[in-house]
Amino acid sequence: MSQLQLDSAQIDRARESARRIARNVFDEMSQFTTTTVERATLRLLGVDGVDENYVPLPNRLVSHLQEQNLLQHGSAWIVAGAMLEQGLSAQGVAEAVAAGALTLTSPKDGAAARRKAEAEAQSRCEQIAGQRSYRANEIKNNGEAPTPWLYLIVATGNIYEDVTQACAAAEQGADIIAVIRSTGQSLLDYVPYGATTEGFGGTYATQENFRLMRTALDAVGKKLNRYIRLTNYCSGLCMPEIAAMGAMERLDMMLNDSMYGIIFRDINMKRTFIDQFFSRMVNAYAGIIINTGEDNYLTTADAYEAAHTVLASQLINEQFAYLSGLQPDQMGLGHAFEIHPELENGFLWEIAHAQLVRQVFPDACLKYMPPTKHMTGNIFKGHVQDTLFNVVSTLTNQNIHLLGMMTEAIHTPFIQDRFLAIQNARYVFGTMKDLNSEIEFKRGGKIELRAQEVLAETEAILAQIEQTGLPAAISKGTFAEISRTPTGGKGLDGVIAKAADYFNPFPALMLKGGL
Repeated sequence: MSQLQLDSAQIDRARESARRIARNVFDEMSQFTTTTVERATLRLLGVDGVDENYVPLPNRLVSHLQEQNLLQHGSAWIVAGAMLEQGLSAQGVAEAVAAGALTLTSPKDGAAARRKAEAEAQSRCEQIAGQRSYRANEIKNNGEAPTPWLYLIVATGNIYEDVTQACAAAEQGADIIAVIRSTGQSLLDYVPYGATTEGFGGTYATQENFRLMRTALDAVGKKLNRYIRLTNYCSGLCMPEIAAMGAMERLDMMLNDSMYGIIFRDINMKRTFIDQFFSRMVNAYAGIIINTGEDNYLTTADAYEAAHTVLASQLINEQFAYLSGLQPDQMGLGHAFEIHPELENGFLWEIAHAQLVRQVFPDACLKYMPPTKHMTGNIFKGHVQDTLFNVVSTLTNQNIHLLGMMTEAIHTPFIQDRFLAIQNARYVFGTMKDLNSEIEFKRGGKIELRAQEVLAETEAILAQIEQTGLPAAISKGTFAEISRTPTGGKGLDGVIAKAADYFNPFPALMLKGGL
């Protein structure tokens, strides 16, 4: 594969700035937990279901711990103590609390409660490790498609209709099925329960919906003799809980960004930074590939002028991911083909940006997004734009390729729209399969100079962020030209300062390096 001439020392300096930026945030946020981290912990320990009013039991239990002024010590420790003293499972404790039959207190034997929590967590981690091993064996036995993997969305609002469309898409050639979440779910501070049929613009992320789709894709994958990956959205106010559910139900990818919720959903940054660490830790242990959201920056900022903010954010996301135990092949760092189609030489700049990202992150599982911002409803021009996007993707060896839809900006894609998108991508990928190894970038040419320019701007902006701190940079609207403040946004009331004796058994188990 031809390479652009880039200054490796410049890349190293930019990456080192990003490492210090992420570490400063991590050190500050490690003093806190959140209500959803504690709910995720309870889910990992086996708490599930709803009460008579359909309030999820993890929410009931965490609210009870808050009322008793106990949550700052860690839900796992308190509940494990109750399990020992009452002779109940974690689920039994939750049900007794919800029924008003049990009031939780600090454990009578704190050391024994800690050992019990560790043993329960170890058992749950073994189950998740079993799911990871199962995935690996399925890929070994049935195989998988070569990259770029074709990533296709379903979004009917009805999980059963989603299953039908997902299986049809897999049979037509899709490698990854992403179930879009219902509009607004990221702002719900609870996870809906059971199979759902009434989502708007997407389908609710629930554990039962995960199970139904996973079962269906396993069946169609066996029929096709290739493993079909499943994706959902691990973001919003319940980010850690969705990660826990995905790990238990063997999802393969999760949309999981360190700053997306802050910028695009106005979720409090402290809440988001804490939640993203825990959720990514769970994803890392489960062998799940995360997809970051830098492509969204280019829907609000100009794709040419703001190209360096994409690379800067990717470098920060990479460092946050390392802190949570993710390896490069689990980092689906995001970018997009969003330069205005009327910009002269825009195709060259798209190649420059995509190749730059590929070389800065040679081992990452890159996620490349199609044109959306400048799709007008002209389906013929849109199909051409998607074709050019497909060319750049195969030319620069992207890994996760989200299929462009010619009906973008008109409606949620029909099955036939998806079929045409798959045909387009497969044609381009086949006819240009070895193009990247047959051509070279001109030394000092427009593509190379553009990539060098973006890299220099990236190094400079990361040095600035290192001086001010990431929260201040976000407050200034550095990313996506959207400003958020450290004390603003939704969910700050769910941030809890840890007590000196705070205990959660999962980080010690999951950060050992996984399997």
